[in-house]
Amino acid sequence: MTDLLWPGDARAGDLFTDQSIVYAMVRVEEAWLAARGHPASLSAPVDASALADAAEDGGNPVIPLLAWLRAHNPAVADRLHTGLTSQDVLDTALVLNLRAASAEVTKNLNKQVEALAALAERHRGTRMAARTLTQHAIPTTFGLKAATWLHSVLDARDTLSGAADLPVQIGGAAGTLAAPTALAGDDPAAALALVAAAAERLGLPVRPPWHTARAPFTRVADALVTCTDAWGRIANDVLLGSRPEVGELLEPAKEGRGGSSTMPNKQNPVLSVLIRRAALAAPPLAATLHTAAADAVDDRPDGSWHVEWATLRTLARRTVVAASQTTELLEGLRVDSERMAATLVAARPGIDAERRSTGGAEPYLGANDLLIDAALARAQGKPC
Repeated sequence: MTDLLWPGDARAGDLFTDQSIVYAMVRVEEAWLAARGHPASLSAPVDASALADAAEDGGNPVIPLLAWLRAHNPAVADRLHTGLTSQDVLDTALVLNLRAASAEVTKNLNKQVEALAALAERHRGTRMAARTLTQHAIPTTFGLKAATWLHSVLDARDTLSGAADLPVQIGGAAGTLAAPTALAGDDPAAALALVAAAAERLGLPVRPPWHTARAPFTRVADALVTCTDAWGRIANDVLLGSRPEVGELLEPAKEGRGGSSTMPNKQNPVLSVLIRRAALAAPPLAATLHTAAADAVDDRPDGSWHVEWATLRTLARRTVVAASQTTELLEGLRVDSERMAATLVAARPGIDAERRSTGGAEPYLGANDLLIDAALARAQGKPC
């Protein structure tokens, strides 16, 4: 999957592509067959583009998928999908794709924690000018700035960890488990056991049907936005710090990156630009999911369910891309400590005004080391 108008999309690879969604839907059908005592490997490769063309007639891709699977798997054609509804299959397929995307984001968050901890430790004594409301404020260190970035990434990791354990979604035609109960000999407990067995095969936790209670999706969307928020804040600092008149930070160098179509002198901070782009685009996507959740009606919404699918995919893939770009940025970030020191010297005597008014002593760095130590301890899982 590629997206010409979202440079870097290839970093997300096969995550949440049409083909991965089809594969996940097939896995759900296989898990349900196995839970009911009819294990089968549903054969024949499914053409995702053909399903996409046919999905309009029924409003979702599950209907043409079932026609395809029944035609190519006659031995289980009469058992396939019995007890499920389209929403069960598609919601659970989305869950599987979201979990895979979240795992990739988490892998990058872990790398970012390591990179930021190293920056905070290495530069705990690298003095620079703090800036508030765009103006010089008081002295600080780049180590403390990196420690602040670190806290935001740790917050994002914690939030995503709490939201990414998405549950299976199986409720039958209207969320009552009526058909599964009938299949289980009109035994509701046995119907719940079928759901649990299918969930176990998929590696998913179980919860009651959530056909119109969409918090699992809005929660993971909010967690992904928490990630892009953290990365956007870092990218903004790098963008400002890499301005030629500031010159305190530089992105990692790479042949051919950052050039201009007309100005050979340019070395644009492209990684930070693209990360900031993702941070700006993510919140409206999560807002769409919240709007859909609030607009849900009856026992399967007419339209608000449908708008979730592409929105979740777009948000997840873009977050994976931004995660990879942020990792590359932080692992290769170049810090010009001499330029930072020169800027701090040039900002005097104004930048020392607060120190003079409080009677503080040089270097007037407050609890710099303790604050950095607290961030490092948190990164190591120790009490702050």
